[in-house]
Amino acid sequence: MKKNITVIEGDGIGPEIMKQTIKILNAIEKKYHHEFFYEMAMAGFIAMKKFGDPMPKKTIDSCLKSNAILFGCIGDPDGDKYLTGMRPEDGLLKIRKEMGLYCNIRPIISYPKVINKSPIKNNLLDKVNFIIYRELTGGIYFGKKGRSKNGESAYDHCLYSKKEIRRIGKLALQAANSRNKKLTVVDKANVLETSRLWREVIHEISFDYPDVILEFLYIDNAAMQIIFNPKKFDVILTDNMFGDILSDESSVIAGSLGLLPSASIGNKTPIFEPIHGSYPEAKGKNIANPLGSILSSAMMLEYFGLYEEKKIIEKAVSDSIEKNVCTQDIIEGHITPSTTDEVGSYIEKYILNQ
Repeated sequence: MKKNITVIEGDGIGPEIMKQTIKILNAIEKKYHHEFFYEMAMAGFIAMKKFGDPMPKKTIDSCLKSNAILFGCIGDPDGDKYLTGMRPEDGLLKIRKEMGLYCNIRPIISYPKVINKSPIKNNLLDKVNFIIYRELTGGIYFGKKGRSKNGESAYDHCLYSKKEIRRIGKLALQAANSRNKKLTVVDKANVLETSRLWREVIHEISFDYPDVILEFLYIDNAAMQIIFNPKKFDVILTDNMFGDILSDESSVIAGSLGLLPSASIGNKTPIFEPIHGSYPEAKGKNIANPLGSILSSAMMLEYFGLYEEKKIIEKAVSDSIEKNVCTQDIIEGHITPSTTDEVGSYIEKYILNQ
């Protein structure tokens, strides 16, 4: 298989974790005889400094021509003051909108070797495995916003159409149908009219998936259940703002933000990226956890239909954790943590030796 991939390293630890991700994909190429062609592109603070734009047109053009986008992370402490009215993170919102990436997918998995890193009781975390489907281009984040002329009030409009709800609803129902046949829709339908519309639309399209058990939970209850009983979930579907909150909350289950991958799919080129930020304090120190980025590349391979290749990366990651080849954020006890490079090299060798 031949695929063109735009690689955006971004800021902070982005270049370091992306180096390891490409190392693993090169191993996949060699073992399974694929050809991945990479085009490097800039986004975030580094792009602001060079082009005056956190997501330059040149980067967008590259993304539009590619089969997928591998994204590192963006953000910098100096980003807020570099250009008035613009932040590095604005680039990510821009590319999501440009590509029409309306669906964010975040797997939440507990690794037995790492559960002690979570503040949640160990017995609650055994075999947790669910996915959050978050609507990504609508709702309050993209609604009309502003302030009154006298500055005494502000507003953020939340708007959803049936079309927006239906398209992500079908994807979530398909995912639930292929997993454990359960979909939990999270909303605030006792207060919000948009949530009531979500319920109507999802209930309507759920008849096309008769084997899927459909459950509705209010956001406050869902937030508590993720902590008290995370094993109850299979696929969670929710809107943009609630999905942002729940997916970040769910990171405590894994024990480290550095472990969690994500995919954003929609009308054009999909993006695959770890959920963590740019961690500028660790930049250049070779201590950043590359596993979230590596697992994001596994999601990309699944998107390409390369299921065996995806599974071997996941097995390699699990093996590295089990063998304590881990960075300092997830290492246990008095074991010396591995460097970013060492983790990547271990996974590379695992793949090539299977």
